[in-house]
Amino acid sequence: MTNIQWPRVGIQFMTFAFDFPEMASRLDACSSEELDQLDFGVIGFDANTEVNRYNAFESQAAGLSPQRVLGHPLFTNVAPCMNNFMVAQRFDDALEQNSALDETIDYVLTLRMRPVKVALRLLSTPGSATRYVLVKRQPK
Repeated sequence: MTNIQWPRVGIQFMTFAFDFPEMASRLDACSSEELDQLDFGVIGFDANTEVNRYNAFESQAAGLSPQRVLGHPLFTNVAPCMNNFMVAQRFDDALEQNSALDETIDYVLTLRMRPVKVALRLLSTPGSATRYVLVKRQPK
């Protein structure tokens, strides 16, 4: 859990965890600096799957700089190991059906690293410009 100051919502401090309810709208309201305070990875991307939000935790854990990730297609250039029915297809289905997506799945990341067990939280809200993949590394 991470404590972040939320001046825009009138709460001095709020606990912000990977499983926080209504996470997509909270992330939409976060500044880049607030995203960098989180203790899990945040990857935000637009309707064309181009990454437009990428926090410091994910950059360090994945070993990919923001310059290497921001503006690039998530499922083909940044994380092709997620370009499958378990991840990318769920976002496509939610977009096609104009429905919300908030699912957490156990997953194994394999790109440019030895396999790493993670939990992925997939978030998409109809009408929102940004969709999210949250990445929580499993404790060793």
